[in-house]
Amino acid sequence: MKRPQNLRRPKFRIADSAQQAVGGFLLAGPFVVTGEVWDLAAGMNAIQGWLTAGLVALIGYAALYRADTGRDPEVEKEIAGIPARFVSLMIVAFGSVALLAVLFDAPDTFLVQQGVTGVEMWVTTGKAISVSAVFSVVGAATADSVF
Repeated sequence: MKRPQNLRRPKFRIADSAQQAVGGFLLAGPFVVTGEVWDLAAGMNAIQGWLTAGLVALIGYAALYRADTGRDPEVEKEIAGIPARFVSLMIVAFGSVALLAVLFDAPDTFLVQQGVTGVEMWVTTGKAISVSAVFSVVGAATADSVF
């Protein structure tokens, strides 16, 4: 159920980032600790990794400004010409996954113990973060729109 327009906060606030973080962490957790995600990332090439990151941005923008027609990116605060709410969403989507990966020591568990080290480990970790961020951005944008 969509909140009536007159009850919605028109301005982006830090509390909105907190809501995004709750949704982002909630959906990111199961994916960042799944071996299949890390296997998938290991098999992806760099272009696929970047395209996945782009998909995260596309999903995020569509969820914030196309699915929720009560928001207008033109009237929101901006950071370097980009709506602050969208910047926050991208930081939450990728940041929550990266933080969980480090906290759970996922790169060591899924890569180092299999002999993947150095630059290849970091590149694969980046691709795994992008894959998991696809799900994180859905949770973060949903939490932002619902609450």
